[in-house]
Amino acid sequence: MRRADRLFSLIQALRGGRLRTASWLAEQLEVSTRTIYRDIADLQANGTPIDGERGIGYLLRGDFFLPPLALTGPEHEALRWGLALVSAHGDETLGLAAREVLVKLGVHQAPFHAPPTLTPQDRHMLKAVREGLAAQQRLHLAYKDLGEAPSERSVRPLGMEHWGKVWTLTAWCELRGDFRVFRIDRIVNCALGTHFGHEAGKRLEDYLAQLRAKTDNATPQNK
Repeated sequence: MRRADRLFSLIQALRGGRLRTASWLAEQLEVSTRTIYRDIADLQANGTPIDGERGIGYLLRGDFFLPPLALTGPEHEALRWGLALVSAHGDETLGLAAREVLVKLGVHQAPFHAPPTLTPQDRHMLKAVREGLAAQQRLHLAYKDLGEAPSERSVRPLGMEHWGKVWTLTAWCELRGDFRVFRIDRIVNCALGTHFGHEAGKRLEDYLAQLRAKTDNATPQNK
């Protein structure tokens, strides 16, 4: 990481008026505590209002923030609601990231309560599925259907859907040779597998086209 980028990230980590220890900052930026001490000293020497000292911690004083985003009222509200929903219904990593964004942007929590619906196991599986989807890696699933029948599957993750109380995974199932939708809360175990490429007939757009065709065929035609 370039030093300028590291200093910017250091200031970002100190935002929100919270005391941060040098060891915590070093872990976040993946550098040594000695580097943090040196960077803090350089920022202070250049007028950045950072209070604190070694062995106690540091915080950014006052309103030393980047210029606020020019958000409209509805945009600001959408941001608050979206981050609140991610915090409540995302996995642990995304939930923490959403809460950090709220603090860094100085955005208050949305004016509604979104109770979490995921168990710790669900959050763990959600994270594993999300990582496989992002990296375009096959997932090896131990799965139980609604009738509690177990099965082992190797799938290509294509998309994730949130239905209010449950998350689902749309995937190409290597075992069935077809598209399948799995409930995240029915996944017993999930392991990342090999990388896969886009292949005609096995992509998300192919699945959506298949659904549209079924809908069109089921709709009576006006004559």
